[in-house]
Amino acid sequence: MLGFSKNLSQIFYKHLVCNKRCVSSSVFSFSTSANLAKRVVGTHNGKFHCDEALACFLIRSTDKFSNAHIIRSRDPQVLETLDAVLDVGGVYDPSRDRYDHHQKGFHEVFGHGFTTKLSSAGLVYKQYGAELIAKEFQLNEGHQDVHELFLAVYKNFVEAIDAADNGINQYDTYQPPRYVNNTSLSQRVGRLNLDWVDPSQSSEREDEAFQLAMKVAGTEFMESIHFHAKSWLPARSIVRECLASREDIDSSGEIMVLTKSCPWKLHIFELEEKMKINPSIKYVIYQDDRSENWRIQAVAVSPDKFESRKPLPLPWRGLVDDELSEATGIPCCVFVHMSGFIGGNQSYEGALDMARTSLKA
Repeated sequence: MLGFSKNLSQIFYKHLVCNKRCVSSSVFSFSTSANLAKRVVGTHNGKFHCDEALACFLIRSTDKFSNAHIIRSRDPQVLETLDAVLDVGGVYDPSRDRYDHHQKGFHEVFGHGFTTKLSSAGLVYKQYGAELIAKEFQLNEGHQDVHELFLAVYKNFVEAIDAADNGINQYDTYQPPRYVNNTSLSQRVGRLNLDWVDPSQSSEREDEAFQLAMKVAGTEFMESIHFHAKSWLPARSIVRECLASREDIDSSGEIMVLTKSCPWKLHIFELEEKMKINPSIKYVIYQDDRSENWRIQAVAVSPDKFESRKPLPLPWRGLVDDELSEATGIPCCVFVHMSGFIGGNQSYEGALDMARTSLKA
């Protein structure tokens, strides 16, 4: 894989099955008093949220707090005696493993350009996330792959949990949403709390529900880091190399040819900014795996928009085969979509000609 750690790609598959087995079989111990044989981590009792469920999973995955006992309490005298305290206690002090975010004056963020206020999940991930990723893939914590995964997993997984717990809207708008979406991890974990109509509301049953919440949050976290290691990081390496060689394809620098099929849309916008690419990429050319024809796709104006930076020419849209070839003056054309966001040609040379002609249109 281009630019991708051989060590990381080789050991991914060995860890994937093992990891799922370990997450599902982990024993989450609960205690009301400290056990001298193990470290003890505290979080609040009562209704739980996704952030402390994930935070507890993360901290118990570290070497320092491996399989630590969990105490759920709001008693300051109890919390003061513990080795780590998450989401309660009114203190953020990583030197003492105190990770609360509710206190007045708290404004901690992840850094690296992120501005979302952290929850207990983000605080623990900021402190220990790189260690967990390095350990999972048997890499040095300073390895470049570890750093890239550390940032990517925060952006694509942990940040949403931080934002949801801190009540931060995803969009800068006061308009009501067009539809209800209650399928996020934070909402699914929230539904694991004891229902108000349940006749049994004991602390033991609360702890059992929290144990399940940790397992659910932890399993999805591990799935996220493995997806980013197996799929996201190799694709990023491919796109980075293709962007770097774009001027070898066309002197405009606005056409990129994908040397291997991969989910390039996840990366092109971030890498353009990081690599200071100007002018921006207008078209991406790649071979269709099923038909073996070549595709020319117009790049969207942004990751969340359908509008293209430069759609294929209007006179081509909706045409196919010979009719399209006649309109373009380019042989072997296959189609152009009605919106102009994608088209096809039987050959690489034909797809490149369509891109070059579209640039000048």
